[in-house]
Amino acid sequence: MGIIDPTEFAATTSLEELHEALARFGVDPGWAKREPSLWPAPRQGFKPAHWSYASGRAALEAAARFVSTEFAERRNLILFNPVEGNRYATSRTLISAYQMVLAGETARSHRHTPNALRLVMDAGPDTCTIVEGKRLPMMEGDVLLTPNWHWHGHANEGTQNAIWIDFLDVPMMHFIDGGMFFERHPDGIEGTAPIEPHSPMRFARADWMQALDAASEDRPGERRVTLGPPCLDTIGLQVMRLDPAGRDMGRDMGRDMGPPGVAAVHARTTASVIYAVADGRGETFIGDERFTWARGDVFVVPAWWQHEHRAFERSHLLRVSDEPFLERLHWLRTEDTPIPAAAERLGPASR
Repeated sequence: MGIIDPTEFAATTSLEELHEALARFGVDPGWAKREPSLWPAPRQGFKPAHWSYASGRAALEAAARFVSTEFAERRNLILFNPVEGNRYATSRTLISAYQMVLAGETARSHRHTPNALRLVMDAGPDTCTIVEGKRLPMMEGDVLLTPNWHWHGHANEGTQNAIWIDFLDVPMMHFIDGGMFFERHPDGIEGTAPIEPHSPMRFARADWMQALDAASEDRPGERRVTLGPPCLDTIGLQVMRLDPAGRDMGRDMGRDMGPPGVAAVHARTTASVIYAVADGRGETFIGDERFTWARGDVFVVPAWWQHEHRAFERSHLLRVSDEPFLERLHWLRTEDTPIPAAAERLGPASR
């Protein structure tokens, strides 16, 4: 394959014979592709999906009886998208997982090329994550960053088990054969310095709640604040507040939406988005599917799915997306935003 006598092509007497010769040559004819390589609008490859924190916590507690942090690099549960053939990625570019560190336990330090972050769901006052040797507190509702190639580990020196939700861009790295690097810290776990509550790698719940208090509404019943700087190169982070006021717009679409509330409708976008519920209760329609969520739940809105949120009570969500990655490549757009002309994207040299 790849080398063939040129006379074989000259000797063909039909298109079928030419196709057979091309197959021996190891090429596919562009005019007879098995599947199209270009299409007029985005395809919806990954599916909307939802995971319950109550079930995830119970599963982690069961796993703790059999799986130690000595046995596994991390005691975590991968929230994989139910699309056929997938057992890892939550969306095409991002992964989320529930993780637990028991009271008195540590999770050894390591580093890797994927960017990572976590939303703390339950943790005592003596739980910390260690980033580049600095110990950061892990309190309920905190968002903590471990950027590309930063050493990070976890220590729970209290009496309460700690659980959080991880988010990484590992699936994005899997598309790059030479992109993935991983290394364990030679000392097992690093960092004996005092706790640093004001690290730039920590967005404390009290701080982002205060920012939301001061923010104006993006949509009726919805406020949104971007976390950063610092910012991860490939992952965008926002916290959202949903308020249950007024009648929802879903009723105008003929849907039985249950109790009154605000429906914040989000247009289809090329970004993949994972939501984690910091607190509250509500529901989200993604396409024609309805997901009812509560504290600690995770749900995914893959690329090019319209969705709308409605809160049953004041709720706060962490919104994790691949928007920064798409923006850098001029691939980020919504269905109601025209594609920029080449001259707009490439500058004067293209004119």
